[in-house]
Amino acid sequence: MTNLIKIESRLDIPQEYADTPIGTLLEYHNLGKGFSQYDKAELLIGMCMDNRKLLRIPANFAYIIRTGGANLRYSEFKVSYAIAIGNVRHLALIGHNNCGMVNLAARKEAFIDGLVSNAGWDKFAAEEHFLRYEPMFEIGSETDFIKSEVRRIRLRYPKVMVAPMMYLVEDGLLYLVEE
Repeated sequence: MTNLIKIESRLDIPQEYADTPIGTLLEYHNLGKGFSQYDKAELLIGMCMDNRKLLRIPANFAYIIRTGGANLRYSEFKVSYAIAIGNVRHLALIGHNNCGMVNLAARKEAFIDGLVSNAGWDKFAAEEHFLRYEPMFEIGSETDFIKSEVRRIRLRYPKVMVAPMMYLVEDGLLYLVEE
């Protein structure tokens, strides 16, 4: 895995993120900072829909968009809404290890069988569905995808600070991805 920056104290937060909502997210989640009250969101968090991840943040602190692989390509209107209407200027993009959106081709048969048995689809429709969407949602390496998605978002929204992060399922902590 790409070099990850572990945040174990406030001093571990890089200067560019210190005293921003991104640094505050790291303090809340990793360092157990006491919650402040928020009337409006200060941050947009894009993260995977995986059920193994839970963030320690206060109410109203952040908008959260959860998509497979933390892939925001097909949620761009929601990102734009949070920026334009919600006035957020900071975005944390959080991937995680052992993501199901990596190597989707290896799950093709399980995917098809699951749609047939769990959803009542016929096998042909399930296979067509997989073949149509798998290329859109395959992310490859988790950290490489997060870095490339952060670059894409930064180009699209140049006034928004975007931080690449990883959530490690084993310890439940957030790490910054070294760029």
